[in-house]
Amino acid sequence: MPIPDYESIMLPLLKLTADGKEHLMAEDRDILANTVFHLTDDERRVLLPSGRSKTYDNRFGWARTYLTKAGLVEVTGRGRYKITQRGLDVIRKSPLVIDNDFLMQFSEFEEFKKSSRQDGGEKIAKVPPQTPEEVLEAAYTELRQQLAQDILERMKASDPSFFEQLVVDLLVKMGYGGSRKDAGEAIGGSGDGGIDGRIKEDRLGLDAIYIQAKRWEGSVGRPVVQAFAGSLEGQRAKKGIFITTSQFSQDAKEYVKIIEKKIVLIDGEQLAQFMIDYNVGVTETASYVIKKVDSDYFGDSE
Repeated sequence: MPIPDYESIMLPLLKLTADGKEHLMAEDRDILANTVFHLTDDERRVLLPSGRSKTYDNRFGWARTYLTKAGLVEVTGRGRYKITQRGLDVIRKSPLVIDNDFLMQFSEFEEFKKSSRQDGGEKIAKVPPQTPEEVLEAAYTELRQQLAQDILERMKASDPSFFEQLVVDLLVKMGYGGSRKDAGEAIGGSGDGGIDGRIKEDRLGLDAIYIQAKRWEGSVGRPVVQAFAGSLEGQRAKKGIFITTSQFSQDAKEYVKIIEKKIVLIDGEQLAQFMIDYNVGVTETASYVIKKVDSDYFGDSE
């Protein structure tokens, strides 16, 4: 049997989770491979063109990701997930297939797909890009978005001390905090006065930036950010960074625009993107070089 594409995996995977229990990705991946798709050992070992990962495992991961984006399953821990009430409702309707078109009925999935389009413009028709370069760009954008989501899930599942270390690593990579030792000693503790730490703005320590870094589930509203601003006032500080694994309300974003103090809000998505940009918690798996004809070499005039 040929290796199924990721859309073909979605419905069997959702049905497998219909017992309402917490599931492990590794176990479900094997169950479907053996009992639904009847893949041979050789088929399970087939690699993607990059040679870095197995084709079936990769497609299974994407199927789970898309079901998560549509709100049909939810992540409960590292490599763990369970079906949601929405997912149960879908199963009760006995759909013949679950694919991207089916998932577009859910606003969360539609937003997920729209976020990978350029400039947030008008909805682009579901057609492949016109050139190989566009195909690569679209694939890169989607892979990066998935990587950011994976990073965010791991951050939310980490313990507070690890999250503090992560923040230190990132800020040092970005050029703040002086040395790694300086930054590590400056961040953490009880969060006295609503402040979790203070770092140097540059290696010389000409100014200080105060930090609040919290793993958060719900939206961070204006009152919480306003309290942080009040804590800065108590320190006679002018600059602050509020980092969260969730997101900020629109009121909170508007509030930091009108106050005298400079407070930068970094939500979970932006935090994950910074980690990718500054190589914190990520590693390179493949690199592709795009080449074109050297017009100078061939004597072409342009």
